[in-house]
Amino acid sequence: MIKAINDSLSLRWPGGGLQGLAHLPASKSESNRALILHALAGGGRLRNLSDAHDTQLMRSLLAAAPGTDRLSAEDAGTVMRFLTAYLTVTGWHGELTGTPRMQERPIAVLVGALRQAGADLAYAGHEGFPPLRLHGFAPATAAGEGPTRLSVRGDVSSQYISALLMVGPYLPGGLELALTGPVGSRPYIEMTLALMARFGAACTTNADATRLVVPAGRYHAADYAVESDWSAASYWYALVALGPPGSEITLPGLRQHSLQGDQAVAGLMTHFGVETTYLPAGEAVRLRQVPCAAPDGLRLDFTDCPDLAQTVAVVAAALAWPVDMRGLESLRIKETDRIAALQTELGKFGGGLQEVEEGVFRVVSAGFRVDNQSVATYHDHRMAMAFAPLALRGPLVVEAPQVVRKSYPQFWKELAAAGFVIGEAG
Repeated sequence: MIKAINDSLSLRWPGGGLQGLAHLPASKSESNRALILHALAGGGRLRNLSDAHDTQLMRSLLAAAPGTDRLSAEDAGTVMRFLTAYLTVTGWHGELTGTPRMQERPIAVLVGALRQAGADLAYAGHEGFPPLRLHGFAPATAAGEGPTRLSVRGDVSSQYISALLMVGPYLPGGLELALTGPVGSRPYIEMTLALMARFGAACTTNADATRLVVPAGRYHAADYAVESDWSAASYWYALVALGPPGSEITLPGLRQHSLQGDQAVAGLMTHFGVETTYLPAGEAVRLRQVPCAAPDGLRLDFTDCPDLAQTVAVVAAALAWPVDMRGLESLRIKETDRIAALQTELGKFGGGLQEVEEGVFRVVSAGFRVDNQSVATYHDHRMAMAFAPLALRGPLVVEAPQVVRKSYPQFWKELAAAGFVIGEAG
C-alpha cells in the first residue's frame, strides 16, 4: 500500500460506527532504556521489544559498536542521547552522527555533564550539536573519593537525565545528579529509575527529587517484558473522541499500573468525552465515547507528557473547543519544531495555535472543515498520527506516511483494519 517515504496516503471514513480491537506497538521508551540496561548488565531476556525503527536501530547499533568506529543514530533522539552516555562509559572510540535534522538538535547539556565526569568528547561539526567524536573516558573522580557530582538543567530534555542516570553505577563512586530549575517530563525519569531497579541499581532522592544518588556497582542480568505503548494509544483516544456516537475501541497490552507517563492520556481525554475502562483480566483497556459538553476555560499542562500535545491540539481544534496548553517548551527541539508545524497544519483546516501569554498556547477554531487537505508531516511520526483521526470528519491526505515507522510501523494497517479506506494519493 505504501511504497516510498515520499508517497502520500488518502484517508477516508466510509461511515458507520467505529468499533473493534486495535493492536499497539510495544513501548519505544521502555524498550530503548531496557536495551541500554541489558547491554550494561550483559545478560537477561527482553520480551516484547518494540518493532519501532528507533528500537531496532538501537539494537543494531549496540551490536555493531564493538566492531566499528562510526555509528549513525539517524533521526532518533533517544538513540543519540542514550548511546552517547553508554559509549562514553564503555570506552568506545569513534564518531556518533545522525541525520541533518539530528545535527540541528542540541546535545550540549549532556556533553558538558559527561565531560565533567571525565569523557573526552569533541564536536565534529557545530559546537553544541552532533556529530560527536568520542575519544575514551578517564574518570574525573577517583575510586574512594565519593560519587561523581554533576548538575544539569531539568527543563531541556529528560533524555539527558535518563542517559546519565543509566550509566551512573559505572562512574567511580557512582553518581550524584543535581537537577536545576523546573524539571520537565518527570515521568520519563521515574520510568528510567524503575527500570534501573529491575536490573539491580538503587537510587535515592531528596524530598523534591531534584538530587538523585546512584551508588557505584553493576547491573545484574534480568528478564523484562515491555508493555504496549501509551503514546501510541493516544491516537486511538483521538479516534474515539472524533468518531461517530458510541465509538468504542479495545486496546490490549496496556497496564493500569504503568511506568509510562503518557498514560496521562486517559485523564486528559475525559475532557473530550472518552471513558477508559481497565478490563478485569488485566493488561487491556476499553475506550468508549460518552456524552460530553464543551469544557469552559480548560487549561492543560503537558510538562510531564509533551508527546501527547499534538494529539490533544488536533482533537480540540476539530471539536472547536478552546483549550489553553502549557508545558510545550520541549516541542521546539523534537523531530521538527512541533509548535510551528501544528500552527501551519491546523491553519489548513480553520484551526490554529496562538501564544496568548508566555509559554501558554490556545487552540482556536473557526469554521473547521476537513475536505481533502494535504497534511505535511515534517519527518515527524507524531504529526502523521495526530492528524490522521481527522479523516473521520472528511477525506484527508497525509504526506510521507512512512514516518510512522519511527514508533508505530503498523499504524496504517491498524486503521485499515478498523474500517478506514486507505489508498495512495495521486
